[in-house]
Amino acid sequence: MPLRSRLLLSFGVCTFAFALAAGAQDVAPVATPVAATSDARPAQLADYDAYVDAVRKQFDVPGIAVAIVKDGKVVLEMGSGVRRMGEAAKVDAHTQFAIASNTKAFTAASLAMLADEKKLDMNDRVIDHLPWFQMSDPYVTREMRVRDLLAHRSGLSLGAGDLLYWPATTYSTEEVVQRLRNVPLTNSFRAEYAYDNILFAVAGLVIEKVSGKSYEDFLHDRIFVPLGMTETRTNVTSVKSGDDVAFGHAKYNFKELKPVEPMAWANNTAAGGIYSSVHDMSKWMRMQLDSGVYGKGADDKDQRLFSVERQKEMWSLITPIRIPEPSVPELAAAKPNFSGYGEGWFVSDYRGHKLVWHTGGWPGMVSRVTLVPDLKLGIVVLTNQESGAAFQAVTMRGLDAFMDAPKTDWIAAYAAAVKKAEAKADDSMQKHEGARAKGSKPSLPLDGYAGTYKDPWYGDVTVKKEGGKLVMRFSKTAQLTGTMEPWQHDTFIVRWNDRSLNGDAFVNFALDPDGKIREVRMEPVSPLTDFSFDFQDLRLVPKT
Repeated sequence: MPLRSRLLLSFGVCTFAFALAAGAQDVAPVATPVAATSDARPAQLADYDAYVDAVRKQFDVPGIAVAIVKDGKVVLEMGSGVRRMGEAAKVDAHTQFAIASNTKAFTAASLAMLADEKKLDMNDRVIDHLPWFQMSDPYVTREMRVRDLLAHRSGLSLGAGDLLYWPATTYSTEEVVQRLRNVPLTNSFRAEYAYDNILFAVAGLVIEKVSGKSYEDFLHDRIFVPLGMTETRTNVTSVKSGDDVAFGHAKYNFKELKPVEPMAWANNTAAGGIYSSVHDMSKWMRMQLDSGVYGKGADDKDQRLFSVERQKEMWSLITPIRIPEPSVPELAAAKPNFSGYGEGWFVSDYRGHKLVWHTGGWPGMVSRVTLVPDLKLGIVVLTNQESGAAFQAVTMRGLDAFMDAPKTDWIAAYAAAVKKAEAKADDSMQKHEGARAKGSKPSLPLDGYAGTYKDPWYGDVTVKKEGGKLVMRFSKTAQLTGTMEPWQHDTFIVRWNDRSLNGDAFVNFALDPDGKIREVRMEPVSPLTDFSFDFQDLRLVPKT
């Protein structure tokens, strides 16, 4: 995920029905579930409930839900804390959370199923299915394959184009993808890893074009129904009255924990829209760990979503990822030997075991799904606060329990990482303060900065003088409205009215020799700001 991926702390280790031959029916019948629930926990998990509760308290998370599957059985489903702070309703295994970018694996599985049915090939060019599709480079447009949409190797920069839908905008999915033609490439095609969300919007449109169904209907009919995922919704707009739903929480101004309003992300659902419970996600993990099999039919034959071959491809490393040193020594044990991205999944290792995993970040909620194929082990952690440290600590303790690993104080390790990240953010601001010319004033009267500015891919941003201050508004993003405060010279800081965003930005006006504004550039103030606020990619010029 997005999202909120800068907050997810990198170490610790930001879908669907039958995979039948072409011509098979679109909606699969519900099959008999493969696995039953077991209450046998390994010795190391005897105090797991208390451990999860300790994690929740350490990292100030109102509610956490966890499920663990092993050898085709659910060995643990639990909840800790509350759905919303200040209220009594408890989190349990059936509480629905935004799983955000964990949706990407569902999108990859959908394409895998269509490939099994010979309705597409993963090596098809995108323009074979969407002739109007266009990147900013003609070569990349021509050579972009369906598989490339899932592998974060397009040449786009980290989170490029996310402002087209994050925070929620009024653009349609088609408009988002059409605007991709103006989003700049900053690297060579397939040269290296850079996480993006926008190409999953393209993948969603490919699924719709090939299947003849909406993305939402495809997931419901071809995945949720066959797997019996009755507690799963494609978006917050699909949440039903009476659903057991968690409320997200964020630290406003990076400090005060409060609830945040749910965000509907209907114009890129394929990248991160799904809401689900750990009870339902356990079904998803069991199917994944059983190579696509989810039950038995009336003839006692395996019913599967996709073939073994397609799953191998989804779990194979396509795009290598550089491995940095752990941010603190306490996380040394979590450092992988290899790391990369497959099709909708991260691939790495831990203690000699291959991991297939993903994280998700959403306003007020972050999560992690982790599969250990050789152990037939799956762990899902859903939370209602933006603390990646929490889901990492819970996941790592669960992995250690099934790997006979020495007990590690993951709570202390991730607490140290959080403390260091916060200290670095403070140092960054102090450096900005140290370089600031405090006595400087803007070159122009405030009226001189007012106007409408246009970016090639985002569109219009307005600056108006209201009540003696400048107010910036992104035309398609209601949440991006804020007051601009002079910083130094022709640079301001825009502070968004919605303080849960934690996305304040520097706004620099470049003047021509005649003192007229030539260009406006922006960049986040804090290094803790989520990369989906890709202000640095904007090239705003006065609209004539």
